[in-house]
This record gives sequence, structure tokens and C-alpha cells, in this order.
Amino acid sequence: MSLDGANFPLPDTGWEPTRPYWEGASRGELCLPRCAACATWIWYPKETCPACGAAELRWETLCGRATLFSFVIARHAFLPQYRDLIPFVPALVVPEEAPAVRLTTRLIDCDPEELEIEMPVQVVFAPLEFTGVEGNVQAPLFRPAR
Repeated sequence: MSLDGANFPLPDTGWEPTRPYWEGASRGELCLPRCAACATWIWYPKETCPACGAAELRWETLCGRATLFSFVIARHAFLPQYRDLIPFVPALVVPEEAPAVRLTTRLIDCDPEELEIEMPVQVVFAPLEFTGVEGNVQAPLFRPAR
């Protein structure tokens, strides 16, 4: 999928730096790059490791457990494509294996009023779909751990 106005706000799944992330999601796997030299998790993907400068990065599959770092409850659609999602919960989560990483996501299958910072969450793969936008993208979203 290419990035163009017709597909906005769907992500560009073919953009090389994040292509393995979206490929993993299409298989039901949460994948992040890790430095082959020093084992630092790297998110957002870069060409070289910010910790040691090595250029060999390996994409690894995570267990999918995380901690809720931050969230908001969106009660107004800031773009028309989000109109049918209201209320929704954009969030940052910290993967269990990668405590320095903050993943941007959306929380689903929850009562927004019951969410708490540092609560455990679990990845769930679901299609990103938006009103008036053709197509969808399988994405790693999160819900409270059960």
C-alpha cells in the first residue's frame, strides 16, 4: 500500500523501515527490530543502532504482553475518518521484553473509564478500518490483559 491521500489514515505498509512490522502483524506477530551487536531494541526503526552504531538489525517476535504507559480518551473526531470510532483510546504501551520502547497503539475491548496507567495489556491483531477509506491494514492493537 502506498501513502496517498485516498488511503489516509491507513499506514504505508510498504515503507521499507517499517515493512517488517506490518508483515509481522499480518501473521499475527508483534515484531520489533533489535541490534545484532548490543541487543538494544530499536523503535522507531533506524538504519543503525543508536546505542552502538552497528548496522545489523534483526526483527524479533515479542510475546505481546505490555504495560500501559499513557493514554487519552478521544471523545471528538479530529478527522472525519475517525468519526465512527468515537470514543476511542490512543495509547503508548511498553512491551515486556523492551522496557525502553514506547509503541503507539489503540486500546480496544475495554471500558475507557476503567483504564489505569501501568495496567497490563495484551496485543490483539485487528484490521484498521476508517469510514470513507477503501481497504484495511492488520494492526497490533492492545486490550487489558485478562
